[in-house]
Amino acid sequence: MSETWANATGESGLDLHLDLNGRGGVRNAIMRALRDAVRTGRLAPGTRLPSSRSLAADLGVARNTVAEAYAELVAEGWLTARQGAGTRVAQRAALTGPAAERKPTRAVRTAKPEYDLMPGTPDPSAFPRAAWLTSARRALTTAPSEAFGRGDPQGRLELRRALVGYLARTRGVRADPDRIVICSGCAHALGLLSRALDGTVGVESYGLYVHRDILAAHGVRTVPLRLDDHGAEIEELASTDATAVLLTPAHQFPTGGPLHPERRAAVIDWARATSGLVLEDDYDGEFRYDRQPVGAVQGLDPDRVVYLGTTSKSLSPALRLGWMVLPENLVDGVLAMKGGQEWWASALDQLVLADFIDSGSYDRHVRRMRLRYRRRRDQLVTRLGEHAPRVRVTGIAAGLHAVLELPPGTEQAVVQAGMSRGIALEGLSPYRHPDSTMAPLDGLVVSYGTPPDHAFAGALEALCQTLAAES
Repeated sequence: MSETWANATGESGLDLHLDLNGRGGVRNAIMRALRDAVRTGRLAPGTRLPSSRSLAADLGVARNTVAEAYAELVAEGWLTARQGAGTRVAQRAALTGPAAERKPTRAVRTAKPEYDLMPGTPDPSAFPRAAWLTSARRALTTAPSEAFGRGDPQGRLELRRALVGYLARTRGVRADPDRIVICSGCAHALGLLSRALDGTVGVESYGLYVHRDILAAHGVRTVPLRLDDHGAEIEELASTDATAVLLTPAHQFPTGGPLHPERRAAVIDWARATSGLVLEDDYDGEFRYDRQPVGAVQGLDPDRVVYLGTTSKSLSPALRLGWMVLPENLVDGVLAMKGGQEWWASALDQLVLADFIDSGSYDRHVRRMRLRYRRRRDQLVTRLGEHAPRVRVTGIAAGLHAVLELPPGTEQAVVQAGMSRGIALEGLSPYRHPDSTMAPLDGLVVSYGTPPDHAFAGALEALCQTLAAES
């Protein structure tokens, strides 16, 4: 078989695009194209070129023609050729023309803060690389060939089965694999659920603005429910036209309280009486430190509650893996919204996560991180008591963040002061629903989960200095 572009092989079978023209013969055309590519910077100094044999096959010319062009460019100083190193663009090859005349530009960006205490991310350095790699090897070794094709929009059955057992055991969720749909996270889930959210959704007065924006983008209006120490005031739903409600009952985000047991029962009663729907965002439900985590509201009525979970806090937001446990009558509609194949969540990552759960690695990681985050929260509370005693930590001992209550009218000044000390901070005000009738709360939403271990002590010190100076 003669060598062509499609079947050329070998160690130097690198792809290289050259624009050739017929003036002066093929060898001269190759030389001109290579000079132009180097001159304009398209081929940077040190770039390895295909072997003469491979490039000749790609261009459909004789190998000697390419070899002669290479040899002449080596003699001219454009290329270098050494035994074992192949043919490369010479380090001395200078840019000329328009590309050389352009001065390098730098994007204007703000200085990166020394300490990141912004909420929403676990410690990225704590990702369980070794255990994940073990699961990845095992999952890829045993994966059926069809796993490498177009994915099932409902998600891999292996992961859905693993989630059934895990969620039942740890969160009291009642499900079967046919009622689980894999997605890329809570934001993706809300977009998929938008068809079922007819008209108006009740939301907590303080909550993720991203979620409110997603609902609004799908034509869904949100009405805020007031919050107190017992969570969302569920009785307010009766005075709205809401047909669904979005809650963070295990650990209200961002204010930090759990939904009181009476209100958990009340929201189920409301859903049954009105044929309404409860959307339960259980974003950090595994991380409760003062007691065993409260079970999911979904366990009270699986036909009226959509349970939303994700790996973004327990493992990493980089995985882009989440799940919905749906009432049976919503599954087909959500899958129709998702489309005929999986566009969002990697099937291979799903297989790895399934093995990670089934092997017990997920439990071990969560327990390890629960201990680490509890110690960090304890350190935060202790240091604030010593250096900024007028700043109160509110909410339960749970999750990856704490809310620091500030004197009225001081939130923005403290955030700015933190920035001047190299700390990335966020206040409570961005989370407030614009239509809320609650009195505005002044506070900081501080993530003790984000900094790596080596930076946590410094971040805590800088935060305490800021609060001591401003409070």
